[in-house]
Amino acid sequence: MKAWQVIGAKKPLTLNEVNPPTAGPGQVVINVKAAGICHTDVSYLDGTLTHYVGELPLTLGHEIAGTIDSLGEGVTGFSVGQRVVATADVDGPGTRTHGGFASQVLVPAELLVPLPDEVSFEQGATATDAGMTSMHALNLGEVRKGTKVGIIGAGGLGSLAIQFALGMGAEVYVAEINENIHDNIRKYGNVEVATSITEFADKDLEVIVDYAGFGTTTAEAIETVGMGGTVIQVGLAREQANISAQSVVLKKLRYLGSLGGTPEDVANVISLMAEGKVKSDVNTVSFNQIGDTVEKLARGETTGRSVALID
Repeated sequence: MKAWQVIGAKKPLTLNEVNPPTAGPGQVVINVKAAGICHTDVSYLDGTLTHYVGELPLTLGHEIAGTIDSLGEGVTGFSVGQRVVATADVDGPGTRTHGGFASQVLVPAELLVPLPDEVSFEQGATATDAGMTSMHALNLGEVRKGTKVGIIGAGGLGSLAIQFALGMGAEVYVAEINENIHDNIRKYGNVEVATSITEFADKDLEVIVDYAGFGTTTAEAIETVGMGGTVIQVGLAREQANISAQSVVLKKLRYLGSLGGTPEDVANVISLMAEGKVKSDVNTVSFNQIGDTVEKLARGETTGRSVALID
């Protein structure tokens, strides 16, 4: 079968011929129907996080939705043909083991979450990482009704975080550099939008979540958040950020990293999707377009969440 693989740092995603997987004990083979394309995939290619991936060449694609093809020994609670998603995991498919940019993928059974018929494969794929990660970060920041929360980046993660935060009853302030999508952001509800989080310096924000992670965005979050506030780091578009230690100390800030989430988080997001309360802004592409789409994402030429539909 064909698979899109990372072959080394600063080298393009490459389409290779690979062997189909076989389920071992505690594992499941999934027929991939949809695979999300994430900015982390760019970081795995451009050298930022290439050192973290498993043995090269490695098939990328950590946002996976599909149907079960086969079950390994000892797997219970699931059946062949069942619709499922695979929780994105830092040691799982698409990062440490072969991922979903292929027609089949091997997944540990403990990462599986059932996908109801009410949720499409492409929406389900976005719940496995973008939905899970955006929700987990808001929970880490203890966002609730009335919280003044800033969200940096309104892409795949940020757009979902906006919906989650509004659903929690928070006051939402969004920083998105792409002014072309500002009107779309406002359609989510009562939100204020600007190109930089610093434009909300007078709002005394209690929590800022940086879903972009371009270094400058993190520094601006530290400068902007109110006294005793919390900055949550999610995005990793740059390895380092030059932040003000004085601001951290004098404002008594918390600066926390948030990575991924749990299958329970994924199940909660899918439940909200099934109820029609949350929807990812999805752009679908074909399997053959995955390489080009990753390059466009690296150049900042995509909006929303790109998802490849795979036969």
